[in-house]
Amino acid sequence: MTRLSVNINKIALIRNSRGGNMPDLVQIAKDCEAFGAQGITVHPRPDERHIRFSDIPLLKAVTTTEFNIEGNPTEAFLKAVLEHRPHQCTLVPDAPSALTSDAGWDTVRHASFLKEVCDRLREAGVRSSIFINADEKMVEGAKALGADRVELYTGPFAAQFPQDPEAAVAPHRRCARIAAEIGIGLNAGHDLNLDNLRFYQQHTEALLEVSIGHALVCDALYYGLSNTIQMYLRQLSAA
Repeated sequence: MTRLSVNINKIALIRNSRGGNMPDLVQIAKDCEAFGAQGITVHPRPDERHIRFSDIPLLKAVTTTEFNIEGNPTEAFLKAVLEHRPHQCTLVPDAPSALTSDAGWDTVRHASFLKEVCDRLREAGVRSSIFINADEKMVEGAKALGADRVELYTGPFAAQFPQDPEAAVAPHRRCARIAAEIGIGLNAGHDLNLDNLRFYQQHTEALLEVSIGHALVCDALYYGLSNTIQMYLRQLSAA
């Protein structure tokens, strides 16, 4: 079964908009797990506009499933990751000014840098995952440099899905097949939602984990957080 990791960035954004500690991010993480989430994801950015680096040890202390920290592997970011040692670190090449992640790594061009980062994570006992576009060469490049997993960027899939689901998922299906053949784990994330998640999972071989935040939090405004997490889990269990 594909695991659901809930990205709580948007919850932190709401908290930061008024100062104080409402909603309580630590309690939200605990509640997400109690409601069935199989992981907690955070993506701190340099300006700390949602997740703050000071949130990381507090969240690590209460997460009982799997803690995933994603972000651009600057030295400041890696310092926090190596100090607090989450279960997984997802490397994302987003610029400091990026509104959201919108492209994956070129694992061939940046192989030397990414290998060094993955080696450091491995030495610290942290599983590495590299955020990539749905391109077989990028999957092969990630395997060659020693990454444990790749996370396929699903933004383009989600954009094309309403018009042509089969064409939208085709490159992801090919990447999943290659990943299974060469022995690298497969995650996915970005713009997956209740409309497209089941289709995506059913057409993507050996999908280990999806990380979902924005859509899930938006749905929770209508359905409530507990019910929403169960709705996403049902999509993933219906393959």
